[in-house]
Amino acid sequence: MPHQQRRRGMRVRAVAGAAAMALLAAGCAGAGGTSFGGGDALNVLMVNNPQMLELQKLTADHFTAETGIKVNFTVLPENDVRDKISQDFSNQAGQYDVGTISNFEVPFFAKNDWLHPLDAYAAKDTAFDQNDILEPLRESLTVDGELFAEPFYGESSFLMYRKDVFEAEGLTMPENPTWRQVADLAAKADGAGDGMKGICLRGLPGWGELMAPLTTVVNTMGGTWFTEDWEARLTSPEFKEATRFYVDLVRKHGERGASQAGYAECLNNMTQGKTAMWYDATAGAGSLEAAGSPVKGKIGYVSAPVERTRSSGWLYTWAWGVQKASRKADDAWKFVSWASGKEYEELVGSTSGWSNVPAGKRASTYDNPRYREAAGAFADVTERAIAGADPLNPGTQPRPTAGIQFVGIPEFTDLGTRVAQEISAAIAGRQSVDKALAASQKLAEQVAKEYR
Repeated sequence: MPHQQRRRGMRVRAVAGAAAMALLAAGCAGAGGTSFGGGDALNVLMVNNPQMLELQKLTADHFTAETGIKVNFTVLPENDVRDKISQDFSNQAGQYDVGTISNFEVPFFAKNDWLHPLDAYAAKDTAFDQNDILEPLRESLTVDGELFAEPFYGESSFLMYRKDVFEAEGLTMPENPTWRQVADLAAKADGAGDGMKGICLRGLPGWGELMAPLTTVVNTMGGTWFTEDWEARLTSPEFKEATRFYVDLVRKHGERGASQAGYAECLNNMTQGKTAMWYDATAGAGSLEAAGSPVKGKIGYVSAPVERTRSSGWLYTWAWGVQKASRKADDAWKFVSWASGKEYEELVGSTSGWSNVPAGKRASTYDNPRYREAAGAFADVTERAIAGADPLNPGTQPRPTAGIQFVGIPEFTDLGTRVAQEISAAIAGRQSVDKALAASQKLAEQVAKEYR
C-alpha cells in the first residue's frame, strides 16, 4: 500500500477507534447534560500543574472582576484529568465547558466533533494575536485546517542539573550530553548531598507519565513502538536496550519510590534539593526559578540527551479545548483568550515573577526583555527545543503516525498506560525488563493488527 494511502487508512481507523473509546467512555460518564455551576458560571476542568494552580488563584480577582464571568475549577492529577475529560467530552454532557487537553487528544476529539472550533473567535479577537502563537503549537492544535484549541503553555524536554553540586564535585555537564554521559554523571553525583540522588526520572504508570520520557530514550537509542507497516517492536534489541538503560539508571541512581514518582514528584525532589539532575518537561524550569524557590539560580539547563539522533526533546502543550456541547462558548472563549493571552503573561510576570510565566507558546514572550532577564537560564534552550522537535521523524526509522513521546492513535491512552504499568513494575523490582516487554509486545500486537 502506498505511504499516503496507508496514512489515510490509518486516520480513518483512528477516528473509528476514537468513536469506540467515546462509546465506552459514555457508558461510564455521569448522566445529565447541564452544567453544575449554574447561572453564567463557567466550569473548567484542568490538570493540577503549578501553572494551572497559579491561574486558579488569579482568576477571580482579574478575569471575573473584569468580565463578571465566574469560573468554577475542578483540578485533578494528570492521569485522572485525562480520564475525566475523555468521559465528559465524549459523552457531550456539557458538565464542563472548558478542559485542558493536549496535542495528543486534539486530533481525535476534533474528528469526533467533541470540540468547538475556535477559528472565528481567534480571527475576531485581534488582541489575542493568533499569529503570535509559535508555529509548532499552532500546527499541533489544528486539524484539517481548523483550529480546535489554544495553548496555555508549550514545552519540550531537557536536562536540568544542579550547577553548584556539579562544581563542588568537579563534574562538567556537556552542552549536548549523551545518555551514557548522563548515567556516568548520575553515578558520580549520587550522594553528593545529604539524601541526594543522582537523577530523577518518571516511574509513575501512565502513558503521559513514565512513557513520555522513556519513549524519547527509545527513539534516540534506535527503537520504535511500531514500524512504518505497523509491526510492534517492543521486544526489539533497541527497545530492550533503551528500557533496560532507563530502568537500571533510575533503580541505581534515581529517586526513592521511583515507581510512584511522576512529574510533580520529580519537580518537588529537584526543588527540595533531593536530586542532582532531572530530565523532564521544559515547563518545570519556571517553577524551579520562581521567586522563593530554594534552588533559584542554582540550576543549569541543557538539551535533551541523545544517542543516535540529533535531538530527542518532545513537543507538548497543555491547551484549552471548549466542549462542543457547551452552551457558553462565547464566555468560554473569553476565558481561553484571557488565560492564553499576552495580558495574562503580564499579570503572572508582575505578581509571581517573569520566570514563572506559562511560556513556550508565544514568539513575543521570547522577545520580552523582562522575561529574558528572569528566564535567561532556560529561555534559549527551551525555544530551541520546541523549534527542533519533529513529531513526524523523531527516531531513526519511518513511523506509521506522528508523535515523539507518544504514538498518535487513540488506543495509545490504554496501550501506553498498560505498558507503563509493566515497566513501572520492573522499576519497583517486581519483574524483569524482559518479562515486562514480553507482556507489552503482546498488548502492542493487538493494537497493531487493527491498523495493518
